[in-house]
Amino acid sequence: MKLLIRFIFWLIGWKIDPNAPTDIKKCVIVVGPHTSNWDFVLGKMAFMTYGVKAKFLIKKELFFFPLGLILKAMGGIPVDRKKTNNLTEAALDYFKQNETMYMVFSPEGTRSYNPNWKKGFYYIAQKAQVPIYICYIDFSTKTGGFHSLYYPSGNVVDDINHIKEVLKQYKGRFPEKGIY
Repeated sequence: MKLLIRFIFWLIGWKIDPNAPTDIKKCVIVVGPHTSNWDFVLGKMAFMTYGVKAKFLIKKELFFFPLGLILKAMGGIPVDRKKTNNLTEAALDYFKQNETMYMVFSPEGTRSYNPNWKKGFYYIAQKAQVPIYICYIDFSTKTGGFHSLYYPSGNVVDDINHIKEVLKQYKGRFPEKGIY
């Protein structure tokens, strides 16, 4: 399967950064900028080439038959965005119950421009005591991958600003919807 995905990436002109996570069993993955549904497709394929079995939080409206079965098989976790629920506790349970856990978030929380990021990913990383892996997707250079590992300091504003600084150099499919 990895060979097929690498061939597809080659065919469409994309390169995946060869730096893969090593010696990290659990982490929160933050991917940006998120401006298109293609981000998910390309990201999922990239994770497969890395051998990373990541979990994704996806709006529950997409979990209808047969798409719901496919999304669950791919690591999708349905989220009801209309209800106030304790998503942080549910995510922490996933970290507690699994020896290896990579949970992916797009902090913008939408494919549109949003300067006010959702902070759930940060609190989950902090409470689970796991690092944040910063991942990128760059349509301008057709590259993507793992950028760097970041350990939350406890200062949510400074830490999120740091992550934004890292990701602002990359362009989404629709750059006007990007991070800055």
